[in-house]
Amino acid sequence: MLTIIFFTMKNLLFIILIILSFTFQACKDASANTGTTDEIELISPQQVYDAVHSNETIQLVDVRTKEEFIESHLTGAQNICVTDEDFNEKIKNLDKNKPVYVYCKVGGRSADAAKKLKKMGFTKIYDMDGGILLWEEKKLATEK
Repeated sequence: MLTIIFFTMKNLLFIILIILSFTFQACKDASANTGTTDEIELISPQQVYDAVHSNETIQLVDVRTKEEFIESHLTGAQNICVTDEDFNEKIKNLDKNKPVYVYCKVGGRSADAAKKLKKMGFTKIYDMDGGILLWEEKKLATEK
């Protein structure tokens, strides 16, 4: 009887260890899939302003429509609308080894653009939190 209990406890312990190992692996895989902070960094308008006014060579991309861009945009920005059919083609003209800063009106379209850039192999991607609305709210200059 004692050997049967020992055998059952041993089997139970083995089953628990297997379940735990699968659980830990699943957690590891999940964190690897959501850990985009190494490649896409959400940054403040002030950080974008500082980057634009630094000596660093950056690529600043306004992913809004042409009409929105004409209304106002950040100094030095180029307009590549994320919803245009030729977005991927225009993005290919950017240097994958240089930082790319993307922004839109509030942050939704720039997040989509950042994901597309990541899929295309860009490694230094910065997404401006709050978009141009937060930029203007902070009283930072724009061009028309």
